[in-house]
Amino acid sequence: MTGFPTKALMAAAMLGALAAPAVAQTAATPWELKPDMGYAYDKEGKTFSYKMGTSNAGDLLKGAKKVPRGTLFFIGQNGQLYMRTGPYLEGDGRFKFGPDQ
Repeated sequence: MTGFPTKALMAAAMLGALAAPAVAQTAATPWELKPDMGYAYDKEGKTFSYKMGTSNAGDLLKGAKKVPRGTLFFIGQNGQLYMRTGPYLEGDGRFKFGPDQ
């Protein structure tokens, strides 16, 4: 595997969580990323997961960047995957962009 960006891996994983229909705003739940898995969001907008090995881990990390804490991933109305750093929670912990807004 060649230097696949970590942001893309994280974004693809979040894509699966965002694809579920939102009925009502509920408490945030953590998504489970596994250390031995790779997550991809391809050029056509499809998502994939890959079982990873350790023999080429050095190549994977080349060019990869850490995703900053406080990053939100979401799908826009146009179907494009986006990420935003910055505030996304209200002072009381509610999601700033939820259905009640």
